[in-house]
Amino acid sequence: MARLYRQSALPVASQGHTMIAEDNIVSKAERVAALEAELESAGEISVADIELQHMRGVLHDWVDGVVGIVSSPGVGRVSLIHADGSQSSIASSRLPFLLSRPVRFGSAEGPV
Repeated sequence: MARLYRQSALPVASQGHTMIAEDNIVSKAERVAALEAELESAGEISVADIELQHMRGVLHDWVDGVVGIVSSPGVGRVSLIHADGSQSSIASSRLPFLLSRPVRFGSAEGPV
């Protein structure tokens, strides 16, 4: 079973992001862990302040090692190329669209 670290207080929403209730966060995290358990794979739930800060720090360091990104909105995937040549993929319906830049017409070189 996954370990659950409960959060003492919800962080404040920033930059237009909407925060969801702590019970909803925990419920979603427990559902993910339950699905992984069905695959006989253990998961670790981190929604507590200290554990969440640690995991975010690790993720920031990991992303800082990225030297290339392939964003594929059509398939809902972002592929990261790391400095050591390895590749990681993130399946997400939102992330590829967040990374995509709108096309700008009218420049001398055509669409940008």
